[in-house]
Amino acid sequence: MKPAPFEYVAASSAADAVEALRRHGDEAKVLAGGQSLIPMLALRLARPAALVDINGCGDLEGMAESRGVLTVNALARQRDLEIFARERAPLLAEALRWVAHPPIRNRGTVVGSIVHADPASELPALLLCLDGEVVARRRGGERVIAADQLYVAPLTTSLESDELATAVRFTLPPEGAGWGFAEVTRRHGDFALVGCAAVLALDGAGAVTHARLGFFGVGGTPVRSGPSWDGSRRLRASARRRRRRRPRSVLMAICTPPRSIARPWPPPSLRACSPLRSSDAGRPHEAGRSRHRQRRAPRAGCGRALDPG
Repeated sequence: MKPAPFEYVAASSAADAVEALRRHGDEAKVLAGGQSLIPMLALRLARPAALVDINGCGDLEGMAESRGVLTVNALARQRDLEIFARERAPLLAEALRWVAHPPIRNRGTVVGSIVHADPASELPALLLCLDGEVVARRRGGERVIAADQLYVAPLTTSLESDELATAVRFTLPPEGAGWGFAEVTRRHGDFALVGCAAVLALDGAGAVTHARLGFFGVGGTPVRSGPSWDGSRRLRASARRRRRRRPRSVLMAICTPPRSIARPWPPPSLRACSPLRSSDAGRPHEAGRSRHRQRRAPRAGCGRALDPG
């Protein structure tokens, strides 16, 4: 299929884009990387009257770190952040490695993925896990939206129709904190069935001083969870809980409700957050092994197969 007719607006600055959004209102869509929007246009799942292309807006490029906050502007590509974060924020680099495939990350933008608000996407959950925020500009000024105030429903945010998301800010983990990331997919690059990002900091006695969990694929929006124990509790992970209900095949991963898969995860994910964490700890888990992938698809009603996108 081909997109429905629309007016194409090539903005040369953020101010131009904001003015175009003010003029067209709810009938406009913003084009940055286009990795989610273009397929929706082609299938006519989105039918905007105007498409505002911000790729010519030089003032929306780049990223910077200052005082423990990483600011990523609207035209920064996912691949750029993946490279930038390898030394500065390895949790971001690890999670981005599991976003789709390299050609997608070469064009897709970080801000675009976050405001697209796909509940199975990694970056919105990371924004929550890292106490992030979105900078939104409109005619007359801008506002900052905290991550826990951004997501309303699947593919729906609290951004107004005349607002342009110009940047996102990630609060980097505290000094010496550990991190973990895990994801269950049918195969690498597919939409996640469920996933979790975790950040953990301990004091000298081994007591938890900072803990964050960001879940994706468990509901209509990403979910953030803070510590559910007092500061005196030591970090203990049970091997028995880690094994319980872990998907042993693609079929089980599809048929098991995402919340059931996620329930036993926090202890293993937090264990992977140890400040002495090895380079491969917390590596995302791919549901099933090759010998399971030839099984037939589940019966209707057992679960839904996800479009590999």
